[in-house]
Amino acid sequence: MQCLFYIAKFNRKWGNDKMKGKPAVILLVEDDEAHAMLIIRTLEDAKVANKICCVGDGEEALDYLFHRGEYADKGKSPRPDLILLDLRLPKLDGHEVLKEIKKSDELRTIPVVVLTTSESEGDMIQAYSNYVNSYLVKPIDFGEFSAIVRDLGFYWLIWNQHPKRNKNCL
Repeated sequence: MQCLFYIAKFNRKWGNDKMKGKPAVILLVEDDEAHAMLIIRTLEDAKVANKICCVGDGEEALDYLFHRGEYADKGKSPRPDLILLDLRLPKLDGHEVLKEIKKSDELRTIPVVVLTTSESEGDMIQAYSNYVNSYLVKPIDFGEFSAIVRDLGFYWLIWNQHPKRNKNCL
């Protein structure tokens, strides 16, 4: 999938007093283009984020997060405030991506939400063992799927309290 960046057409700022004035950025790691477009459209309709950066495989996700290769310019690939992570990804699966995120001092405090079709107990146990912040199964129903995406965006980017950013935190 060649969906690299999607910049929303609205100007939503963090709802949290500690983060006021800072645009919200979501990194969407999703290899299914139809699912990616549905997530992006739902977040845009809910006006939850200023920028949604979308990558299609696990290696590209880590390149983005660690500013490697085409993502070396931090201005063009800003640190996300939320990561939406599919598990079934090409090149490097979502479990490995999650493990690398949570091993990193720089990245571990970014909330990671697994958004997957897998209802496997093993996948859930593995994700929580690697410190995922939330595990959501994509419902088949379009309305339910849209509601979950909208609500998770509101929860993690507006309602949830985030620490102040400084050199030692994020």
